[in-house]
Amino acid sequence: MAERPLSGDSIAINRRYLDSLLVEGRIVGAVHPTAETVLFGEKFATPITTGALSHLKPSMKELAEGAKRAGALCFIGMGGHEEMGLCASTGAKLIKIIKPYEDRGEIFSRIKCAEECGFLAVGMDVEHAVNVRDDRDSVVVGKQMKLPTLEELREYVAATKLPFIIKGALSAWDAIRAVQIGCKGIVLSHHNSLMRWATPPTMLLPEIKRAVRDKLTIIVDGGMLDGYDVFKAMALGADAVSVGKPLMGPLETEGPDGVARVINEMTDELKAMMVRTGSPNVKSIDPTVIHQANWM
Repeated sequence: MAERPLSGDSIAINRRYLDSLLVEGRIVGAVHPTAETVLFGEKFATPITTGALSHLKPSMKELAEGAKRAGALCFIGMGGHEEMGLCASTGAKLIKIIKPYEDRGEIFSRIKCAEECGFLAVGMDVEHAVNVRDDRDSVVVGKQMKLPTLEELREYVAATKLPFIIKGALSAWDAIRAVQIGCKGIVLSHHNSLMRWATPPTMLLPEIKRAVRDKLTIIVDGGMLDGYDVFKAMALGADAVSVGKPLMGPLETEGPDGVARVINEMTDELKAMMVRTGSPNVKSIDPTVIHQANWM
């Protein structure tokens, strides 16, 4: 039997979809744009955020410092209270994404720590609750996970005054339920291909935007490599775009300066697309500039 070309690799599927999206130009009468973005009541220089990364070299603190230098929102992944405090000491605007631990005390303690450290928001990595190839609850870095019920998610949302975000949503179905339990945002993600044959997050944006309108801040994750990818996601309905892998090498070799440099370069690429499509700000990017090329 011939092997399937993609073998269910959601990263490759997502890349193929993004590369099929073409952009029409609207340069006549265009003006130089601004990429300033408001997320959860805070103003940022760019809609590009860091991904919810973990266990980075040299440290998560340097990631947060780099995001601050770029005027960007920083997501923090796995890690304990000490790391959260170190990241907060940089003055960066932070969102803590918490794993769906079986021990609910782990969850509530991290929510409390995020509040005490002045984080902008908290959320849960729901898609990391189960294994890739079966439906059993996973073990992540030695910690037992548990698939949270809808009622448990509602409890976590109610446990904090901070905006609560669901990471791992991948449908209008998920988005509507996030609204119903009181969430303020979602991160569309298949978590580095944890879900095989996943629909590209960017493909789902228009449907999700129609379903929830302005009831949720919609952030897209998943293989964004440059500002041109970011533009396509913004045009299709994203409020912000998370970037992970492009930051990891520069963080290791250049520290916070490398993180800031990459985010700034990607923001410049985004603005280059904005000026060529007559988009003076991120809210004015018109989805009708996007066309899918079925012949590629």
